Amino acid sequence: MKKEIKTGPIMAALLVAGFVGLFSETALNIALEALSRLFEVDSTTIQWLATGYFLTLGILVPVTGILMQKFTTRQMFLASLFLSIGGTVLAALAPVFGVLLAARVIQAAGLAIILPLTQNVIFTIYPPHKRGAAMGIMGLVILAGPAFGPTLAGMILDTLSWHWIFWFTLPFLLFSVLLGARYLPNVNEVQKVLIDVRSVALSTIGFGGVVYGVSVGGDHGWTSVAVWGCVLVGLLALLAFSIRQTKLEHPMLNLKAFRFPMFSLGLIMNMITFLNMLSMLVVLPLYMRTAMLVSAFVTGLLMLPGSLLNCVLAPVIGRLFDTYGPRAVITPGTILVVLGYGLYAVYGTEPALWLLAATHIVMMLGIGMVLASVQTNTLNALPREYYPDGIAITQTSQQVAGAIGIAVMVSLFSAKRAGYLSGTAGELPAAAAAGSSFVFTISLVLAIVNVGLSLWMKRPQPAPSNQSAPRKAAYVEGKQA
Repeated sequence: MKKEIKTGPIMAALLVAGFVGLFSETALNIALEALSRLFEVDSTTIQWLATGYFLTLGILVPVTGILMQKFTTRQMFLASLFLSIGGTVLAALAPVFGVLLAARVIQAAGLAIILPLTQNVIFTIYPPHKRGAAMGIMGLVILAGPAFGPTLAGMILDTLSWHWIFWFTLPFLLFSVLLGARYLPNVNEVQKVLIDVRSVALSTIGFGGVVYGVSVGGDHGWTSVAVWGCVLVGLLALLAFSIRQTKLEHPMLNLKAFRFPMFSLGLIMNMITFLNMLSMLVVLPLYMRTAMLVSAFVTGLLMLPGSLLNCVLAPVIGRLFDTYGPRAVITPGTILVVLGYGLYAVYGTEPALWLLAATHIVMMLGIGMVLASVQTNTLNALPREYYPDGIAITQTSQQVAGAIGIAVMVSLFSAKRAGYLSGTAGELPAAAAAGSSFVFTISLVLAIVNVGLSLWMKRPQPAPSNQSAPRKAAYVEGKQA
């Protein structure tokens, strides 16, 4: 039995939940120093509140591809929201560090489900010529969640305790679960697929080893045997995982998605963009606070206009993508990102505050033009039955790239700053500016690579389905959760 699809409430339920999860990804970072003192743990241990979040995403997101085939959309949605709500309440009430860390893992598990699920729903309920606008709104959430996290959390900490970072998000999660339970249909066909335990184990070791290795590299040193041992074990496990997927009749991740050139090209651009974006959201506040000597609150305000402008323009960017195609949006976006990093790399310690805000606007506008458009074009290249696999691959690559970007860029920032200080007498702002400039220059090179790759981007032809039985055009109303 088919029902009318009310896309507005469906998108609201999914995107509000996604925003809260991505907000939670970065919101606690600003409180880590205070939490370290409160729970009487060292800085390396307290960083696990951030590392554990990324690690959980890196482990669980690859599994969602097959879970979305095994369970209904509503079951996946409700599981995600119950995990998010449970983790949020537990975090707000956490009496000791171990409980707070467990709560962060539960929160991340909810986000690991909702992000791929949202993309899958969008690519099922919207026809190809309308997906750009819908993904533009999702791109807004992907950008706004991490960007607003430190700003809003800083405002909360100025007036309330750290517990309210979690209590603040609870009403939004309750709104999302009520709206989704009322309007979200089952858009997927449930299949009797078996979950290959070996594939899950290899995926967990592989992605977990890589993310963990790079996340602790800055603390233990990049020459540490333990760090490179974790990364090497992770890479070998991923190799074994990939080989196994090619031999299974029903793989956990269908790597045949890489046969489509626009998918592979888009995946590389997506990883570069996400690596640059998440590392910028960490290094840029470090630069403003330690080189410019700007307060945390003012830093948040300087970064606010760019985030707000992205919120306003995201639907417009999506419609431009639908109308004019990928290259007309993506290439100008990559050029704006290059311009932003080029300016940041030369500012030093004395740029005007309005100039920092204006540069951030240019940067966020460029990222907004690139991120959602690349993701849309990447998944448009696949047949419909590959959507769960393609989404799981892109989401996993995003989280892994983000974790690598943060760990490596912060480590390089610290190393360059320390090297500068060793040759000078306590010039901390200048040392921080030198470290920031070095990192922004590396990001500039990666951004230039993206400009070149964007010139090869084109709108893919609708990929033929390999399934013998035709898919239903709108959705399949399965058994209700």
